[in-house]
Amino acid sequence: MVPNEVLQYRGIVQLFLHFGWKWIGLISMDSDGGDHFLQVLEPMLSQNGICSAFTERSKNKVLSRGKLPDLMQEVLQNLPGYLESRANAIVLYGETTSIILLETILWISRTMIPLVDPGYKVPTGKVWITTAQIDFTSNIYYKMLRIKNFRDATFHGALSFTIHSNKHPGFQNFLQALDPWESEGDGFVKNFWEQAFNCFFPKGSTTPTNTDTCTGEEMLESLPAPFFEMGMTRHSYSIYNAVHAVAHALHHSHSSRPRHREIVDRSRLNINPWQLHSFLLRNSFNNSCGDEIKFNEHGELAGGFDITNLVTFKNDSYARVKVGRLDPEAASGVKFSVNEDRIEWHGVPPLSVCNDNCHPGSSRKLKEGEKFCCYDCAPCAEGMISDQDDMDFCSPCMEDHYPNKHQDGCIPKTTSFLSYAEPLGKSLAALALFLAAITALVLGIFIKQRDTPIVKANNRSLTYVLLISLLLCLLCSLLFIGKPNKETCLLRQTAFGNIFSIAVSSVLAKTIMVVVVFMATKPGNTFQKLVGTKLAHLIVFSCSFVQVGICAVWLGTAPPFPYLDMHLLSGEIIVECNEGSVIMFYSVLGYMGLLAIISFTMAFLARKLPDSFNEAKFITFSMLVFCSVWLSFVPTYLSTRGKDMVAVEIFSILASSVGLLGCIFSPKCYIIILRPDLNKRDRLIRRKH
Repeated sequence: MVPNEVLQYRGIVQLFLHFGWKWIGLISMDSDGGDHFLQVLEPMLSQNGICSAFTERSKNKVLSRGKLPDLMQEVLQNLPGYLESRANAIVLYGETTSIILLETILWISRTMIPLVDPGYKVPTGKVWITTAQIDFTSNIYYKMLRIKNFRDATFHGALSFTIHSNKHPGFQNFLQALDPWESEGDGFVKNFWEQAFNCFFPKGSTTPTNTDTCTGEEMLESLPAPFFEMGMTRHSYSIYNAVHAVAHALHHSHSSRPRHREIVDRSRLNINPWQLHSFLLRNSFNNSCGDEIKFNEHGELAGGFDITNLVTFKNDSYARVKVGRLDPEAASGVKFSVNEDRIEWHGVPPLSVCNDNCHPGSSRKLKEGEKFCCYDCAPCAEGMISDQDDMDFCSPCMEDHYPNKHQDGCIPKTTSFLSYAEPLGKSLAALALFLAAITALVLGIFIKQRDTPIVKANNRSLTYVLLISLLLCLLCSLLFIGKPNKETCLLRQTAFGNIFSIAVSSVLAKTIMVVVVFMATKPGNTFQKLVGTKLAHLIVFSCSFVQVGICAVWLGTAPPFPYLDMHLLSGEIIVECNEGSVIMFYSVLGYMGLLAIISFTMAFLARKLPDSFNEAKFITFSMLVFCSVWLSFVPTYLSTRGKDMVAVEIFSILASSVGLLGCIFSPKCYIIILRPDLNKRDRLIRRKH
């Protein structure tokens, strides 16, 4: 007539998990039932991450002597460990006498031990969890001990798993109508009456002294709740259902008999107990309290348990308040439920753990030689977080998030790229446009002064090609500003590499033409055939074509593409162009460097040629600036990341372009604009001599 006991153990585990109690105590009777209780429950606890701080095996031998001094002496000599333990949730399994023994031990710890040891502090804040086998009604032991406010000091706030029961509408009237004088055949009622009211029923000539005679008019309502409850208790409810179950089984057994046997056996009912088993197993009925009573395939009551909270009062009475339910037959699928708002604790809601919780931002670290519920707290490593208490390990944030300051949460990363909205981007863009405007102005001046001797003497077509390529180089730096996308990533390096190659090829062609023109002035020299624009154009085309081929191979094999670098900076997502092939990228730069070195070498060797034909000095300085800028660029570029890397490349483009523009064209612009008197053929010839 009770549910399967294993269901109760599962409910205890669920209760621990619900309140986060991971460090608990176990007290059981030293009996076969207590052994079974520990054998079943302890593996369940371990499987759910719960540890038992201690396991006490209580014996009733001291209590059975009925001598309180002996009990006090034993408790004083060997105080149970659960009083000092950090385990504030303690499961008590046993019989009703277990409560009496525990109450006595706790009473001694509260009253007697402080007298022996004035420094002793009574442990508080513990909650007791009792099983359905225990009834708080103490009967004769309660009357024998007579301890004032006993329960209020110990079991107030206890949680109990009890067999499900319901209020019976006529049970209280039945109790009020009880008359011990009318129950001659029931010795239990008179014995109970004598114990409850401390009176006696006359039996022959035996008359106890100092004892009142029972009148039968004593009121059961006057008895305190720890001794007697007017409501139907769980045990009474089970007995009530058992009687009805047997009655229904007998009825079904009688109804299943053949008709002729029913007539023969109408006056008597002959049936063996074992013959009722099959009828009990198939039994199912609704009792007068409105509950359905049925049995499972093992012959056990197919019901659950109530979770009750014990609330005690100063007058030594108490009330059981239903605060939860453990129902395996629940239609909603919710087998375990607790209403915390209805629970009245003995103080504050208890915390039952081996040590304080590890807060977010840290993880648990097991203590060597301790149970797994005892641990230290270790801060999360850099880049890791824990967002809940007692995390077993820290975890990284998603790639687009990063840990906050306390490492207990993740913050979305901000995207980082060199944009036109920030000061650095604005400054570089403005500088590029300003230099492009100056270059366009120089180009306009040279076009306007195209028939002057100084423009003619320096190969007009190469000058125009060089100025246009410098203008495009300055403008292509704008491709590096703004959020990278597929198109800009493809154009950035290839456009810059090809245009700059044209510019450097033009400078190389200018240097070669200076040498050729000087050599052609000597009579009979074969270099006279090479003087003209064809050689210059051939040099520019052939040198630039090699760079175009390198870029074509680059785009065809491993082209640049937009890339999100999630890991370089903790709080940012760097939006950049991945060069695809690093080898091809440095091949483009290397080829430009090769052209620049050749130009520098030839210009340096030709720097002492006559001034009227010679701009080798200016080319030498321009190539010196160009090579210095790009030699500095490589280590700087490799040591920076993100928007700084882009800014370094833009600055290198602008600086090298300004170097070419300033060193080659500023002397000529000075003559054209400020000294037009020098821009005459006769003056140039005189300078030659």
